[in-house]
Amino acid sequence: MARSAGEPGPFRGWSPDALLFFEALSADNSKAFWSAHRERYEREVRAPMLALVAAVADAYGTFHLFRPHRDVRFSKDKSPYKTHLGAVTEGEGGELYYVQLSGEGLMAASGYYQMAADQLERYREAVVDERTGPELEAIVAALERDGYTIGAHSELKTAPRGYRRDHPRIVLLRRKGCIASRSFAPAKWLATSGALGRVTGTWDAASELNGWLNAHVGPSTAAPEDAW
Repeated sequence: MARSAGEPGPFRGWSPDALLFFEALSADNSKAFWSAHRERYEREVRAPMLALVAAVADAYGTFHLFRPHRDVRFSKDKSPYKTHLGAVTEGEGGELYYVQLSGEGLMAASGYYQMAADQLERYREAVVDERTGPELEAIVAALERDGYTIGAHSELKTAPRGYRRDHPRIVLLRRKGCIASRSFAPAKWLATSGALGRVTGTWDAASELNGWLNAHVGPSTAAPEDAW
């Protein structure tokens, strides 16, 4: 059956020119460059990303592609364009699935990136609980041994209010999120359909982490205006 107009084709990876585009944008982050190379961005960067998220939609859901323009209102860096393209979706339990392409290569991540206030309260209670805290600690340690980076949108410099600074799981307590990620440097496989396996492999590796987070934290129940 023929594809309808605008429907993404099969995912075949990103050509080397996709990375070269971001390298050039980093060197000349201007409206003039963007306008001159917009078609190149759509063809070499965005179209393959659309094909990738379409390929995994049945398993992971509908993805949102982030816009290329930066919000510079509160930033000292007034560069108008992002030097990467990211896409994200949320699982039924509240976990996120994220993929990003930049001049440095491919990155995939999954977990809870930025917890709302009510999520943080549940998360911290579960971290200090002697039944559930050591379980998360073991999950995180195993991921780190396998080469995954555990991080968050932000973390405190010290213990949260009401928690001991010398708590044995203080590193976990200081985080305002918990996400596993893996970065892949540019390689020949990036220009093939095999790049998809690197992404889904990272997401699958985070399944135990996401299971813990979904069971003990879950989606925010706060009103939208109070969520962050």
